[in-house]
Amino acid sequence: MRELKVETVEWPVPFADGPPLLLSYRGRRVVALASGDPFWFGAGTVIVRDLDPTEWCALPGPSTFSRAAACLGWPLERTLCLGLHAAPLTRLRLYLAPGVRAIVLLRDGDAVRALGSMLTETGFGASGLTVLEALGGPRERITRATADSLPDWACTHPVAVALEVAGDGASVPAASGIADAFFESDGQITKRPVRALALSALAPRPFETLWDIGGGSGSIAIEWLLSHPTTEAVSIEARPDRAARIRVNADRLGVDRLRVVEAAAPAALDGLPAPHAVFIGGGLSEALLSDLTARLAPGTRLVAHAVTLGSEALLSSWSERLGGSLLRVELAEAEPLGARRGWKASYPLVQWRVTL
Repeated sequence: MRELKVETVEWPVPFADGPPLLLSYRGRRVVALASGDPFWFGAGTVIVRDLDPTEWCALPGPSTFSRAAACLGWPLERTLCLGLHAAPLTRLRLYLAPGVRAIVLLRDGDAVRALGSMLTETGFGASGLTVLEALGGPRERITRATADSLPDWACTHPVAVALEVAGDGASVPAASGIADAFFESDGQITKRPVRALALSALAPRPFETLWDIGGGSGSIAIEWLLSHPTTEAVSIEARPDRAARIRVNADRLGVDRLRVVEAAAPAALDGLPAPHAVFIGGGLSEALLSDLTARLAPGTRLVAHAVTLGSEALLSSWSERLGGSLLRVELAEAEPLGARRGWKASYPLVQWRVTL
């Protein structure tokens, strides 16, 4: 940079301070240098966000993912690629299953050690890690280890890690209705079989938004977000302790994009982004249903659960008004009964599903 005969400006830290600085040069001929392919987990999208398409052009180079795959001989189309240099490492959690290959961009050497600790803590310490520093440059260095035996060395930026997942940790299933053990709860949780029915009725699709009213442990909203990386969700929970638990569950399962509103519905719904689907797991009332049917746009999918006689009667009444389908579910699990086993029934549950 010192050999250039033009004005040079170093991109500031934090990164977010850079775009306003770049825009201050608008109208002049400016070159912004970014490593690799700037539009694949790179800086490109942020840089051009406030520019007209006629004001810029991009000349991408080989991405770190491409360089890493070429180094390892991995088929890139079958390798998970994640940019976690500015995102929580827990976003990798959903994909941890034996046999998975991933290339992960990381912030620095401390993040490499944090990744090793996270994998070890979740039961995947046997995973093979290939630490790739400064690929393609004079400082290039490649180090191989397992997640639970990383060497104590000074690892420098830019750095990526190629990961081959191994171990006996619990993998998150791809189907709806993951085990209750994945969630912290005070008992207020939509249990696995019922949750699977709820997610089937809500039918999440890419780029859709969910309102989860009466979040409890956040399991419905979290599984909605696990269904696709472009989905969004808002969990509405009035109790502070439960709202805090929802955030913990979301962060641990890598869906930190979950928005938690600590207030009671319907007042808490003001100002929220319009949903494509709404789930009522708690706080069901005449006032709430009246508010929702007046507030929500036609085409919004509404799913509500009832376990008491009063709330069941409420859903029956509303289904007569608006249509939709009513489903009554009775579940029983085998449990010890003396020296033998018997069926222990749960309270019957009624599900109302309607498209407004």
